[in-house]
Amino acid sequence: MLTQTLPLRHVSEFAADIRESLTKSGQRELPSKYLYDEVGSALFETICVLPEYGLTRADARLLEKHAREIVRRLPSPVQVAELGSGSGKKTRWILEALSRRQKTFYYPIEISPSALAACEKELGQIDLVSVVGHEQPYLEGLRTVAEGRLHGNNLLVLFLGSTIGNFDRGAGEEFLRSVRAILHEGDALLLGTDLEKDIHQQLLAYDDPAGVTAAFNLNLLARINRELRGDFDLKCFRHEARWNAVERRIEMHLRSTCRQHVEIRDAGLRVTLDEDESIWTESSHKYRMGEAAEMGSRTGFRCEGLWVDEEWAFSQNLLIAE
Repeated sequence: MLTQTLPLRHVSEFAADIRESLTKSGQRELPSKYLYDEVGSALFETICVLPEYGLTRADARLLEKHAREIVRRLPSPVQVAELGSGSGKKTRWILEALSRRQKTFYYPIEISPSALAACEKELGQIDLVSVVGHEQPYLEGLRTVAEGRLHGNNLLVLFLGSTIGNFDRGAGEEFLRSVRAILHEGDALLLGTDLEKDIHQQLLAYDDPAGVTAAFNLNLLARINRELRGDFDLKCFRHEARWNAVERRIEMHLRSTCRQHVEIRDAGLRVTLDEDESIWTESSHKYRMGEAAEMGSRTGFRCEGLWVDEEWAFSQNLLIAE
């Protein structure tokens, strides 16, 4: 795999983001994008195979079952860009279906170099598929791919796994609007959305009995310690998953179990956390049936197809740029 990279994020950028989010008035936060360093990405891959976390298997089942139908609804030739590819395992079904009719260029867009490496290993050997990775943020990477597309080619953008749910709803719509601004009329977006379901079932998916999700969440503090010379004591935090009924989302928090002082030297920051004070690290919004099509309509797309898994309430939505 050829990988076109930007310079890695400077410590100063990481530090600035951490400083800004930890000093917000009211609820302290940490940006969820920093969950996915090499350790975090490996832990997330483990989360995806846990029995409590049915989302990834539902996503994969839909792609395996309907990839040929999805591809039949696309113009030819088409190039594929994936926002947040991870290891690329689920993407295989789409690429294999496309490779039966054309040589396919696939562009995984990731900020995690370890995820791009895993993606190369997973997908680099498919016949008639060329993999060119981009170590860039989503929109920057998509612009790079769109500007370099072959003349006469359409784009299929994959945004799988309900990653859209990590955005607040308004920000999610704005993100889709930004994606549409990069695309041409007739380009496609395959959007995964996790649907509302039993609250207990949802909470177990983000707070598994084996503690893998807790380790994933706590690794964010460990990463700050490693990369920004922080002194978080991980034993003094507890992972929590909460259901916010008003916003229809799962929230992941790290709760301080005592009053404590933390220094992050490379961020020039000292903070005091009270006992039971929490740091909000990630959200996962859940959707109602048809809600993705409505978002698409408001942001410049029409819904060309909808597929829903029978075992775990999850949908794939094929949106066409108008």
